[in-house]
Amino acid sequence: MFGKKKTNHTPLVMSQEKFDTLIGRHAEIHGCLRLQESVRIDGKVIGNIEAPKDATISVVIGPNGEVQGDVFASRIIVAGKVSGNIHAFERVELMASALVQGDIKYASMAVEHGAKLLGLLLQVDASDAPTRSDRDAQDAIRKAQTAGSAG
Repeated sequence: MFGKKKTNHTPLVMSQEKFDTLIGRHAEIHGCLRLQESVRIDGKVIGNIEAPKDATISVVIGPNGEVQGDVFASRIIVAGKVSGNIHAFERVELMASALVQGDIKYASMAVEHGAKLLGLLLQVDASDAPTRSDRDAQDAIRKAQTAGSAG
């Protein structure tokens, strides 16, 4: 009854990913990263990380990794720190050591116990246009602010 169900989305294991690009622990990059392949970040990136919506590209922020900017990719796994918004076209995974300071838009999500989020979670359909989901996010923010100031 309570046995573990095996699915292709169940395990939160970063070792399953294959990376052609690695940003090392002592590297610090300033500027926008436009990806054509999956990347693992163990250092620091100050700027946005953008992958094409139609490409199956993963962005993994390792336990020592830090991103100060927005992240757009099919699959985003966070074990480190992100100060910016995340838009995962397919899936976002937050490991126990994750700290995200920003909103997360996702089609599918997995969160380990202990992950920290300071922002909104917004589930979007993969076929939604960005302008619609941006409007939805702004509406949610306005409703939360109105409810907070009324009490």
